[in-house]
Amino acid sequence: MATRTGAGDGARFLRARRVVFGIVLASFVLSFFHRTAPAAIAAELTRAFTINAATLGTLAATYFYVYTLLQIPVGVLADTLGPRRILAAGSLVAGAGSFAFALAPTWEIAAAGRTLVGIGVAVAFIAILKVSAVWFPANRFATLNGVTMFAGNTGAVIAGAPLAWLVTVAPWRAVFVGLAVLSVALGIATWRYVRDRPEALGFPPVNPAPSASLAGAHWTQALRTVLANPATWPGFFVNMGIGGSYLAFAGLWAVPFLVDVHAMSRVTAAQHASLLLLGVAIGSVAIGMLSDRLGSRRGVMRACTAAYALAWLPWIAQAPWPLAATLAWAFLMGLLIPGFTLSWAVAKEVNRPEHSGMATSVVNLGIFLGAGILQPLVGWLVDRARAAGAADPWQDAMLLLAGSAAFGAAATWFVRERSVR
Repeated sequence: MATRTGAGDGARFLRARRVVFGIVLASFVLSFFHRTAPAAIAAELTRAFTINAATLGTLAATYFYVYTLLQIPVGVLADTLGPRRILAAGSLVAGAGSFAFALAPTWEIAAAGRTLVGIGVAVAFIAILKVSAVWFPANRFATLNGVTMFAGNTGAVIAGAPLAWLVTVAPWRAVFVGLAVLSVALGIATWRYVRDRPEALGFPPVNPAPSASLAGAHWTQALRTVLANPATWPGFFVNMGIGGSYLAFAGLWAVPFLVDVHAMSRVTAAQHASLLLLGVAIGSVAIGMLSDRLGSRRGVMRACTAAYALAWLPWIAQAPWPLAATLAWAFLMGLLIPGFTLSWAVAKEVNRPEHSGMATSVVNLGIFLGAGILQPLVGWLVDRARAAGAADPWQDAMLLLAGSAAFGAAATWFVRERSVR
């Protein structure tokens, strides 16, 4: 299709870009709600299915297991089929999974529903990274990542204290039926309005197109190139340690930990989780903008992840702080977490532009592998300590999460970067 120029066409392009980005972003926000909702309804799930902490961890982590398995295939599909097709189909699958989860009579069926949700929303993040890489200039990528994480964590905040309050006045199952309807609506909107590239609507490409020889390479060859690049992998381990510990805690165990150890009400504990997620949202924008302005990924990443690892120390020590102090600490901890999100920009920049979907999916894999391992392992450690009559059943679990954060911070020292100025 021929490209067009002129002020009117420029305005039309900006409108089209806002619509495309907005719909894909809405799907990503919904995926974050699904990711962290079990933390706010942990007590309801335990009662509904009569399960212990280890089983609850497994139920919540089924989302992460399938998310982990699908990350690289999703990256391949994003680079070959494009974000429009995979996101529309994923939204419909997530809607079916949410409906099954809402109506599940047993925890096994609930786990199957959550698995479908994981399959459906696994495409959302890679889709929005692909849209950001194709519809926006390259020097805005980290800033857009920050905006994306801000919006996503807004969904996670809603899945914290507001959801904890909502399920005191309405059945949790009704909430997930509503989510199913919303997922289907987003799938329809994606198919109707989203396009993979500006050229599909008659606009010129925003970034230089790859050479014909590279564009024609088979996806298996492209994937081998990404996997064989040693600069790809440090971000994977950063994400595994930092992102894994963050999602395991905020996505499930923060509320039970604060209720058991600090004797908080469930709503107060959920407020801490929500403030942590709000900190992540704000920190994501700030860190992305700072990184783009400095033209540096590695230095910002190292500083933030090291501070985040140290931020676990008060939780390990179980300091008897006043409520205002614990709320402030949760927020501060959240501000530091997004240092790991710069791994996506690094992965894109150290690989070929046309391989951006595969590259970001490889490093993103670490987040969900880490969370999928840590969520049930924390539950198992708590169950074991309780069975042994330990005075503090959470000590080993918190040490595990802190150790994971320290591992991720150490991995940043192996990250390589290219200038984005």
